[in-house]
Amino acid sequence: MAITPRGLKLLLAGLIVMISGYILLAGGGSSDPEVFNYDMFDFRRMVAAPVVIISGIVIEVVAIMKIFRS
Repeated sequence: MAITPRGLKLLLAGLIVMISGYILLAGGGSSDPEVFNYDMFDFRRMVAAPVVIISGIVIEVVAIMKIFRS
């Protein structure tokens, strides 16, 4: 096969990291549209979640591009 077991483990790890980033990004809605919710612009959504998602993408690229010798 073109992908080794180590590469497959890295692919799954990258997927888990990306899913956790999207979970960090979710939530914070308001039930009343007239009330502004300041939680939309907190550190978790504006900085932490994008960094986690991008690091998951980097893990995926490394898992695909790196040649693992078994």
